[in-house]
Amino acid sequence: MRASDAERERVAETLREAVAEGRLEMDEFEQRLDATFKARTHGELVPLVRDLPVPGDLVRPVGAVAERKGSSANWPARIGGTATSSGAFAFWGGFSRKGRWTVGPKFTAFAMWGGGEIDLREARFAERDVVIRCFTIMGGMQVTVPPDLNVQVNGLGIMGGFGENSRLDEEPEPAPDSPRVKVTGFALMGGVGVERKRSRAEKRRLQEQEQEQERLRLQKPDTGGGRKELG
Repeated sequence: MRASDAERERVAETLREAVAEGRLEMDEFEQRLDATFKARTHGELVPLVRDLPVPGDLVRPVGAVAERKGSSANWPARIGGTATSSGAFAFWGGFSRKGRWTVGPKFTAFAMWGGGEIDLREARFAERDVVIRCFTIMGGMQVTVPPDLNVQVNGLGIMGGFGENSRLDEEPEPAPDSPRVKVTGFALMGGVGVERKRSRAEKRRLQEQEQEQERLRLQKPDTGGGRKELG
């Protein structure tokens, strides 16, 4: 079975947790991490984590990568570390913070006659409690978060808007072990939007899961009834 980007990332998070707990030496961690992102199949991924527990679980081994479901399984491994960014500024222009970056406990963003993008779907968090302060004057900001992140929005819009929206059909419950993020600030003649949205890797993972379920359903033998007798 071909491995997806989401599965490679879950293995990488398991390796990061293992080196943080002292289960792996740094050189072995680097070798396994390099092999993870080069892997193309499940058979290449499984040996990399077979001797490691699931993050936060000291008993159950990882085993098959496909058994780990949901982004909430990664949250413990995504909390901790040194912040790579604590603020952003845009004037007659724009800024972007997305991909794999580490959010500081306080992140302040300002945009005037411009815009900004803050994407937390693949981010790490220096601490579990994070405050993101967004200030915009005649500009706009977009904060994109994963579906199960614990987010509180409390901002003020003056001749503008400050609020949360979603593109999801169903609103999932926040993961109990996810970071607690508070988005606050104000928008003057502009707007700040907070949107729950799945990453492309997560969408692919869900699509592959649905395809696998459909494949198993089609392969299931028909046991619903006996043979009809001709009269």
